[in-house]
Amino acid sequence: MSKKKLDVFQAIADPTRRAILILLAAQALPINALAENFDMSRPAVSKHVKVLHESGLIRIEESGRERYCMLNQNGFREVTNWFAFFEKYWNDKLHLLGKLLDDNNQ
Repeated sequence: MSKKKLDVFQAIADPTRRAILILLAAQALPINALAENFDMSRPAVSKHVKVLHESGLIRIEESGRERYCMLNQNGFREVTNWFAFFEKYWNDKLHLLGKLLDDNNQ
């Protein structure tokens, strides 16, 4: 039986996980290096990494004895689609408002 993917919005709701994503945007990092950036235990950071991995936002690749975490571009598709919907919504509303203001000024 396949495991259900965790909700990406729940994953990014946590500020520590968002901070991890920002760190990984700069470069792939092993879990130990990630843990050095936070005032919490390595197992606690590993739990956050697990949530990010299970939600599809990051992937983990093994290289020797290290497990490197890196962003998974496809994992952000749901978030970008959601934001794109609302960006279009507000752009359409602002365009209509601009048209209304232009019509009233003529």
